Amino acid sequence: MTAILDADHLVVGAGATGLAFADALVDHSDARVVIVDRRDGPGGHWREAYPFVRLHQSSAFYGVPSTLLGGGHLQESGPEKGLQERASQPEIIDYYEHALARLEATGRVRFLPGSEYADGEVVSLATGERQAVPDRCRVVDAHYLAPTIPAEVPPPFAVDGARVVPVNDLARLEDSPSQYVVVGSGKTATDAIVWLLQRDVDPGAIRWVRPREPWMFNRAVVQPDPAIFLGMAADVWESAARASSLDDMFLRMEDAGVMLRIDRTLTPTMARAPTIAQWEVDLLRTVEDVVRLGHVRSAERGRLVMDGGTATIADDALVVHCAASGLQMPPLVPVWGPDVITLQPIRAGFPCFGAALIGYVEATRDDDAEKNRLCLPSHYGNTLADWVEMNLLGSRATAAFTSAPDVKAWADSIALYPARVPAGYPPSPALDAARARLAEYSGPGMARAHEFVAAARL
Repeated sequence: MTAILDADHLVVGAGATGLAFADALVDHSDARVVIVDRRDGPGGHWREAYPFVRLHQSSAFYGVPSTLLGGGHLQESGPEKGLQERASQPEIIDYYEHALARLEATGRVRFLPGSEYADGEVVSLATGERQAVPDRCRVVDAHYLAPTIPAEVPPPFAVDGARVVPVNDLARLEDSPSQYVVVGSGKTATDAIVWLLQRDVDPGAIRWVRPREPWMFNRAVVQPDPAIFLGMAADVWESAARASSLDDMFLRMEDAGVMLRIDRTLTPTMARAPTIAQWEVDLLRTVEDVVRLGHVRSAERGRLVMDGGTATIADDALVVHCAASGLQMPPLVPVWGPDVITLQPIRAGFPCFGAALIGYVEATRDDDAEKNRLCLPSHYGNTLADWVEMNLLGSRATAAFTSAPDVKAWADSIALYPARVPAGYPPSPALDAARARLAEYSGPGMARAHEFVAAARL
C-alpha cells in the first residue's frame, strides 16, 4: 500500500527559491512542509556549479529571509573594496545546508533528497518507493524558472573531432592547450575568461565566440544601501524619461554608471544584465580575438561552423562550453493556480525575494485571488525590450505588495528586499535626493518605457 505524505505543502525543488518560500511560510504559519529534490542535498544548481563561481550580486540579496547570507560584511580589500561581499560556491552550499537544518529543527519540515514528484506521487530515485501526495496538500513548483547550467546539459551544437568541455572542467585541467575557445555571451563566459586571465593565461591565447553583445549591470550601484539602490532606480527612470529610443535609454544608463558593455564601439542587443564590476570589464577588454558570427552549429577539429560562416581554431584548442540557456523565460502564469503554486520573480531580478514574498503571503492570506493581487509575477531579461518590460512589471508588482501594510513592513525587515528602507534607518541628504529623483522621474520614465516596449513588440 502506498504511503501518504503528511504535508500541507509539497515544495518541488530545494534550490534558492524553494527554500526561500519554505523559510517564510514556516516562520509565519504552522504549515507542515515536505521539500523534494532529485539532488542529494539542498542548494539546487549551486551543487553542480563551476568551482570558481561566486554570486554575481551582493550576498545580502540572496538566500532565505530568516538568515542573512554572509553577515552583511563589506569587502575589505581587492578591486571591490567597500562593496558587499559575494559568497563563493562552498559558502553558498554550507549556507543552504544550515538553512535546511534550521527548518527541519522546527519539526514541521521534512526533506526528501534523491526524489522526484510526478503525477501526484513522490518517488525515490534510489529505491522506487512511492508516497502519495494528499489532495489537501498544495504543490509548490520551484522549478518553473530553474536555470540550466553547462555541467548538466550537453553543448547546444554538434561536436566532431574538437575537444569540448563544460566550464566546470577548467579548474581540473591537467594540460595547457595552445588556445582556449570560450563559447557564450553571458556571465558564465565572462567568469571563465576572468578566471583564465587571473591565472596568467595570455589574452592572445583566448578566442571568444560571442554571438551577441551584452549589456551588464554595474555591481557598484546594485548594493544594499538605500541611497545607492534607490539612486540607481532613479537613474533608470530618468534615462527612460529623457531617451528617444530603447538604445538611447541604455546608453543614458551607461552614462549614469548603471550599465556596462564590453565593447563601447558596438550597441548591444542582449540584456540579461547580470551584475559585473568595472575591473572585470577591464580584464575582458584585453581579449581582442572575438568571433561574431552568430551561434555555433558544430565544433570540429580546427574550425567552428557558425550561423554566419566558419572560424578557424587551433587543432588542440580547448572549446569551453558556456552556452547553456541559463535564465528561463517561460510564459508568466498566476502564482496561485488551481493545482499548483508557481514560484516566479515578483520584484524584477531578485528571485529569492520573490519566492520569500510568495511564502509570506501564502502564510498570511486565505483567498487565492487576494494573493495573486499582491504577488504579480515578472520575468527575466533577454532583449533590451525584455529587460525594460521586466522592470515595468516589477514596479507594478512593488506597488501591489507594498499596498498591504503588513507585507510592506515584513519586506522592509528582510535584507532580500533590495529597495527596503529599514525602520529607524538614519536620514541623509543622499537618501533624500535619491527619493526625490525617483518620485520625479518614475512616472514619466515608465510612461516612456511602455512606449519603447510597445514599439519593439510590433
